[in-house]
Amino acid sequence: MINVKNIGRLFYGLGITAYGIQQLVIQDFRPQILPDFPLWAHTIIIFPILTGLAMIASGLLVGGIIRVEANLREKVAFGMGFYFFALIFLSHIPYLLFVYPHKLSHLGSWGDFLKELAFSGASFTVAGSFLSNRLDRKPESRTDTLVKKMMFFGRIFFCTTIILFGCNHFVYDISLMVPKWFVWQSFWSYFGGAALIASGTAILFKIFLKPVAQLLALMLFLWFALLHVPGAVSNPFLGRGNLIVSAFDALLFCGTALILSQSKEPQTGKESVNSILEGSGVAL
Repeated sequence: MINVKNIGRLFYGLGITAYGIQQLVIQDFRPQILPDFPLWAHTIIIFPILTGLAMIASGLLVGGIIRVEANLREKVAFGMGFYFFALIFLSHIPYLLFVYPHKLSHLGSWGDFLKELAFSGASFTVAGSFLSNRLDRKPESRTDTLVKKMMFFGRIFFCTTIILFGCNHFVYDISLMVPKWFVWQSFWSYFGGAALIASGTAILFKIFLKPVAQLLALMLFLWFALLHVPGAVSNPFLGRGNLIVSAFDALLFCGTALILSQSKEPQTGKESVNSILEGSGVAL
């Protein structure tokens, strides 16, 4: 029997590993990981090299490519979640507020920030995916409670990015990314945007969670196979290999959606809204 969670973790691990490998190759950070603030972090190559090695190790461990205990894999994924989360506050927010030269009112200005947010959310989601098996065998500990809370925020982070990326399809001309052999390129661009917005909203409120998350995972995997991989193969050196690594963004997000599809039974209506608010200490 296919273990969907293991596939999701593998896709996540491959994405994290790819990011680390690119840092070693270019000896610098991707702007989605660390923007041009602080500049000294980009000029001292030991930082991208060390963090790149750590990301490679983390991806191999969490993805199950290197076999270790599930407890260690959970801790590594949890640590990656906080790593990306810290970079949001220490780098992305100061960069956008004080360094970024363009208007923040443009949705595209938030693209790198949103990817970092999704990386953090994906990491917390993957960490939480190891909980169910352990809680079946022993009572919940304080660490387990913390992981559960961060998994809740991980879903919010991931869905926020998915929804706003869907909005991008209506704000900008994404049809140029659709292969020419597809007919009605504009239609597929708008359809993809609507699907992202609808699926992100449904997953956020756990409405038909399993089928919606599975359909989102399928769509993201098709984008990986039909859009990103051909683009990366045709021009692998563009942007210092960004097309290759961007393909793994889709794979990582696909893995996250697969893991979310294995969460508890969905709720609908007011109960779903309350479940979101209760995670923040508020209820209707």
